[in-house]
Amino acid sequence: MGLKLKVDGKEIPLNDFVEKLLEGTIVGAVSALKGIKEDWEKIEAEISK
Repeated sequence: MGLKLKVDGKEIPLNDFVEKLLEGTIVGAVSALKGIKEDWEKIEAEISK
């Protein structure tokens, strides 16, 4: 897997621990949703305030 974090268009470097933590949290939450197939290929999330 791979994770990129961008804030206002600037990519934020992540160490292995933080990358795995965020990946696990996002994949776990999305996988628990009804209608999500086990063979998904890509998850995209965008957060705005």
